[in-house]
Amino acid sequence: MSGRAQVSFGRRDVLAAAERIHGHVRRTPVAQVAGSVLGVRGSAEPVWLKLEMLQHSGSFKARGAFNRVLAARHAGQLPTAGVIAASGGNAGLAVAHVARQLGVPAEIHVPITAPAVKVARLAALGAVVVQQGTEYAQAYESALAAAEESGALFCHAYDQPEICAGQGTLGLELLEQLPDVDTVLLAVGGGGLMAGVATALRSRARVIGVEPEAIPTLNAALMVGCVVDVDVSGIAADSLGARRLGDIAFAAAVDCEVRSVLVSDQAIVEARQRLWRELRLVVEHGCAAAVAALATGAYRPGPAERVGVVLCGANTDPADLG
Repeated sequence: MSGRAQVSFGRRDVLAAAERIHGHVRRTPVAQVAGSVLGVRGSAEPVWLKLEMLQHSGSFKARGAFNRVLAARHAGQLPTAGVIAASGGNAGLAVAHVARQLGVPAEIHVPITAPAVKVARLAALGAVVVQQGTEYAQAYESALAAAEESGALFCHAYDQPEICAGQGTLGLELLEQLPDVDTVLLAVGGGGLMAGVATALRSRARVIGVEPEAIPTLNAALMVGCVVDVDVSGIAADSLGARRLGDIAFAAAVDCEVRSVLVSDQAIVEARQRLWRELRLVVEHGCAAAVAALATGAYRPGPAERVGVVLCGANTDPADLG
């Protein structure tokens, strides 16, 4: 796919998703904090944190999952076999939550490296859990084959228009809560959140995608002009461990001029610990990447720039937070 690829959904789809999932998802709060609390150097400006880790199932993924399944149900296309998803954890948790709320069966395929806390939660939500492979891509192939065999509705973790449009409702909420936001920082794995939020904020605010140096899916795609496979490793692989950026996400990134910045695993660990130490916020490592970009100077806000940071997930074991 080249930089001239067409975005397969637009802001009207995000608006339709917001109407469709209203009452099914939480309107998560925004907290203003001093930049110095997050380690931002040389700036007296505050930063606004979108506390999306308070969303149902512990991450933003519930938005896209509800939109995907409700859209199918409203169209009369939700099979009795239920839903199937592949996930490093968060997308599966969201689909399992949605399935339980709507009373349909769910089967979630995860790699054997998925955190035990996420696997246990999937089972608690009533989903059938299938562990396959050592990374998301292998779980994805397993789930896709199972969906073709059973006829269940396949819910992609990040590369379906309904999924991306649902994630974009976070951007609409943030605009209502912080109408004059200039820049939004968010973590990127497969890119569904980035695609949705960038589309929702197009011509209204810039979006910065933050990625671990070990899994630069967006950065690599923007460098060469198409989606490419990258190696998957590092501290945030459980939530940002897609092998490549989604096609929808790449098209949205090009169309909305999304910029990528990279952060180290050590910076991610320190940002996660800082959020707990200073604010008593428990987040997963992938989520902390966006804060790490500010703390390290990978992204430096300009004078009077109003910066929002999406804290996108909290499905983590807090035992190492002290």
